[in-house]
Formats: sequence, structure tokens, C-alpha cells
Amino acid sequence: MLTQNIKFKNFLFKKNFSNKLKEKLKKILVQNSKILSPLKPNYQYAYTKKQIAKLKNFFTIKIIGMGGSILGTKAIYDFLQDKIKKKIIFIDNIDTSLKKISNKKKLLNIIISKSGNTLETITNANILIRENDTNFFITENSKNYLRNLASKLKAEIIEHKNFIGGRYSVLSEVGMLPAELIGLNQKKFKQLNNLVKNKTFINELINNVSNILKFLKNKKYQSIILNYDSKSENLFKWYQQLVAESLGKKSKGILPIITSVPKDNHSLMQLFLDGPKKSFYTFFYVDQKNTLKINNNKILPGYEFIKNKTINNILYSQKLATEKVFREKKIPFRSFEVSRRDEKTLGELFCFFILETILLGRSLNVNPFDQPSVELIKNETKKILINFNYQK
Repeated sequence: MLTQNIKFKNFLFKKNFSNKLKEKLKKILVQNSKILSPLKPNYQYAYTKKQIAKLKNFFTIKIIGMGGSILGTKAIYDFLQDKIKKKIIFIDNIDTSLKKISNKKKLLNIIISKSGNTLETITNANILIRENDTNFFITENSKNYLRNLASKLKAEIIEHKNFIGGRYSVLSEVGMLPAELIGLNQKKFKQLNNLVKNKTFINELINNVSNILKFLKNKKYQSIILNYDSKSENLFKWYQQLVAESLGKKSKGILPIITSVPKDNHSLMQLFLDGPKKSFYTFFYVDQKNTLKINNNKILPGYEFIKNKTINNILYSQKLATEKVFREKKIPFRSFEVSRRDEKTLGELFCFFILETILLGRSLNVNPFDQPSVELIKNETKKILINFNYQK
């Protein structure tokens, strides 16, 4: 068991526990303590309970952001949707079908950008927010577009701590302010202090990273996620950005690819089983209670084996069968089985993937906290728009 609620099968090789990696992890916990501080229960938010109380009457919340400013909240909202009564609308891309809001009802908008100058966020905010709405801005304490816009609208500004990068901000103000507004307990997400005292967690994390480094050395750089839980799709979109943007430097990195199984058994699985051996895999499953049950009266001869089975029974059987075939074909995989869907479990998953990514970055000698090449596209886009004379 990785934790009480997460059963973890590591890559099925010889144990690759590395004392060097353990020492690196200790250094990360000390040297990057500010970046990791949102994962701890004593993190000090830039918002107050009074500010939260003023917003709790809104049933619908619109969040406008890009990348790390919004992916974590999407992961939380979907993974824990059974506990949530309120609605969040996410605006996280440039969409040509976007329309201005004609509804006169007062809305709550939360606009998030660490730099405050993200072009897509500025564009969507310009079109969607109205002066009579309640608008909250989360951005760093610097002279930037969104801070100036907030001042013009007389809107409240929550500081995005400048030492926390967007993709590491899920348990900071960025993710926890919306979480509190939809009735979740932010304290239960904060599991880092408990996990670093858990020898099993640390040993599995280090063995896991050691195996991934071995795959990369052998030119296996595709990390394919076989996701058996539809409510975890955005968790892995968050993970995809975390891994790709943190490690994709100096001609190194990992390409995370998310698949939806068993649906993709009928499109991609043939390639995974018999195609090029350039990938390693993650099985992810959440035990879903009270799913629909097979109607025994509608079962035709030859399919009595599904009698009395639930959707969850069938889904889990497919996962076990696929793992068995992977083992027989010696295809490398790890497996997460989640037994409880709550804030604590999700906080543990966030911690595991964040620590894994930082440890991989330090081992590959790349900076896991910057994204220099993305700035090239931002600068070129600005140059083109300055000289844009196209009309239609």
C-alpha cells in the first residue's frame, strides 16, 4: 500500500532503491520548501475567511485561466464531483465559439494568472467579465495587466505567491480558494508532512523514480496512462502539464499520453501490446461503489459469466486482465488502485506526482520549475499581433 487509500504496484523489476535518490529527495524537501509549502497544513493563504464568506452564496462560479492556473482546480472538481453541490464553469482556451454573456444575473468570476499577462486569459476576461459581476483576481504582486484591470474594476486581488509556479500551485490559493467555495475541506488536502514520515511511501517513490530513469536511459520516454476512471481525466491533464513542462528541456523529458480505457482497448491497445517498445505505462483505477448492475433477465446464452455483475466489477476485471497480458508480454507498468475518493486521497496523489517530477528533474539535471521555450511563442505572437492587418 502506498497509503491507506492507495494500493500501488511499482514497476515489476528488481527493487531499485537508490540511496543517492533518497539524499536528493531530502535536499529537495529542504531547498524547495517554499515551493512545496502549499502541500503542508501550515501554509498561510493570501485570502481570509471573511473574503470566502462573502462569496459562498454564489451557486455558479466561472474560472478563467490557462495551464497550471486552472488544471488543478479542474482535477479537484471532477475527481470529487460526488461531494460537490455547486457548479464551476472553466474557461481555459481560446475558443472561437465563445459568446458574451447576456444573462443579467450577477456572476462570480475568478480570473487567475501568475504573471498577470497571459494573453489567452486577458482575451477571455475582456470578453466575459462585466463590471456588475463580482470579480476576484489571483495574480502575483507586480505591475501587470490583470492587476491593473482589477484596480479599474475595483475588484479584489489575491496574491499569487511569486515563488510558486503555476503547475505547482494546485494546493495554494489557486486551487484552494475555489475548493473552499464549493464546500471542500482545504485542510484535508495537505498531506506532505504525513507522507514524508511514511517509509513505504518514500521507498515506493524512490523505486518508482529509479525505474523511470532506467526507462529514459533505454530511450523509453513515452508515459502512457491507462485511465479506468472518467472522473480522473483532468487529474491526468494536470499531471501531463506537470511532467511535460517541468522535464522537457535540453532534449530530455517525458511525453505523457492519456488514454481512456476500456474504450481505447478498441483503438490503441493493439499498438500498445504489439507495437514499438518505446513506452512505459500507468494503470489508474478508482473503486466506484454502487454502480449499475447487470439486468439478469436480459442476458443471452453464452454470457452467463456477467450475471449479477456491476459495471465496476466488469471494469475492474478488464483492468486485471490487461495487467496480466502486460506482465506476460513483459511490458513495464505501474498501477494505482484508489479505494476512497476524498480530499485526503487526492492530496496524496498530488504530493506523489509533484515529488516524483521534481526528483526526476534534479536527476536529469534540468530545472523542473521553468519553461523558457514557451516564452518564445508568447513573444512571437505579440510581434505578429502588433503588425496584424488582417480583416474579415
